[in-house]
Amino acid sequence: MSPEQVVRAQLDAYLRQDRAAAESLVGDSLVFTSPQDDHLDRRAFFDRCFPTADRFSRHELLHLVPAGHEDVLVVYEYDLVSGGTHRNAELITVRDGRIVEIQVFFGGAVRSASA
Repeated sequence: MSPEQVVRAQLDAYLRQDRAAAESLVGDSLVFTSPQDDHLDRRAFFDRCFPTADRFSRHELLHLVPAGHEDVLVVYEYDLVSGGTHRNAELITVRDGRIVEIQVFFGGAVRSASA
């Protein structure tokens, strides 16, 4: 699979909460970083971050583009069950068919066109 296909498959597994499928796409040396998480390892990522899909009432992939040989840039928008629409970006590194790094950049709340 191409890096873009790996990232799409991992996002699909996350949204379906198919941990076995996600684990097959994530390398043993995964490093996950976000404004709330400082360099989590694979185990911490699956324990802390993976089981969070139920907080979304909608999740829409806006952009998924190659950003070099191993990197994929992803931008998505989501609605929280608790309210509010947000947009984030991620830079995901895929090496040898497995995700080895995820860097998440939080965006702010998305305002409606009428706001």
